[in-house]
Amino acid sequence: MLRTLCRAGCAVLKNSQCTVPRLWVTPGQQRWASHLPMNTVVLFVPQQEAWVIERMGRFHRILEPGLNFLIPILDRIRYVQSLKEIVIDIPEQSAISLDNVTLQIDGVLYLRILDPFKASYGVEDPEYAVTQLAQTTMRSELGKLTLDKVFRERESLNSNIVHSINQASDEWGIRCLRYEIKDIQVPPRVKESMQMQVEAERRKRATVLKSEGTREAAINVAEGCKQSQILASEGEKAEQINKAAGEAQAILAKAEAKSKALRLLSAALAEQNGNAAASLSVAEQYVCAFSDLAKVSNTVLLPSDTGDVSGMVTQAMTIYSTLSKPTLKVQSVKTETDEPSEEPPVRATSAQ
Repeated sequence: MLRTLCRAGCAVLKNSQCTVPRLWVTPGQQRWASHLPMNTVVLFVPQQEAWVIERMGRFHRILEPGLNFLIPILDRIRYVQSLKEIVIDIPEQSAISLDNVTLQIDGVLYLRILDPFKASYGVEDPEYAVTQLAQTTMRSELGKLTLDKVFRERESLNSNIVHSINQASDEWGIRCLRYEIKDIQVPPRVKESMQMQVEAERRKRATVLKSEGTREAAINVAEGCKQSQILASEGEKAEQINKAAGEAQAILAKAEAKSKALRLLSAALAEQNGNAAASLSVAEQYVCAFSDLAKVSNTVLLPSDTGDVSGMVTQAMTIYSTLSKPTLKVQSVKTETDEPSEEPPVRATSAQ
């Protein structure tokens, strides 16, 4: 008997559910059905639905999802509330901004029923009430902003609308989750002026960026010239320093080499037949000098006896003997003053 009653109740419930729309439906459908689920004693409530039960015309309880039992005739299913997140399309409406611009704006409202009792007995038509509340709140919030801020502060505008709706819908057991503005339409003339403003702003940015680029390029070129001049001067300075150091080292090397050569030459002249070797060297230099005549310049000064090589060598050796006499005299004077010697001083004789 009980099994047959349960099967009959399930069949009646399924037939009733096919014809009964929920509380929140599309705008083209009716919100309430002509018939609610019948009391078949044994009822199966779907998940995320709340069935409000009245007993003898007075609120009794809310059925939980799953298996439930009711008393025939006394208990009646009065309201069926959906606990899912509900989407309501807010119709397009006109609003005036703070700078007296008429806007056509629409949106989408997302809400959820938190208290089925308040949603059933707190307001007659929750969908219509929330829709009207969203429209009036959106109109009042738009009146606080200028046209430019409406586009820049859409997130803050949405949050303000949600906060205002929740303050009024708490008594209805409804919680507004979020509000999104779908479209904002402005008058054609205002749109043209906004487009001109955007183009002017973009041209201004392009001009500013171009001038900044020119300035940066000029600065970079000047910095490059400055750095190149500094590096060139440092390089020239280092080159001069290196050149001077090289010349100094070369002079020292030449002086040392010349000093060694003079020592060797003096030692060679002090030996036997030194004068003959000096005469031979002078003769060779004389011949080499004549071989280089008229190579650098066309003007040449020649002595009268150019072909007399022996006379030139004798003259050179005479000059050498004359220059060496004071040195020998000084040495002899020093020898007589410091250490007296019995030997007579040596006199230099000129080579004949």
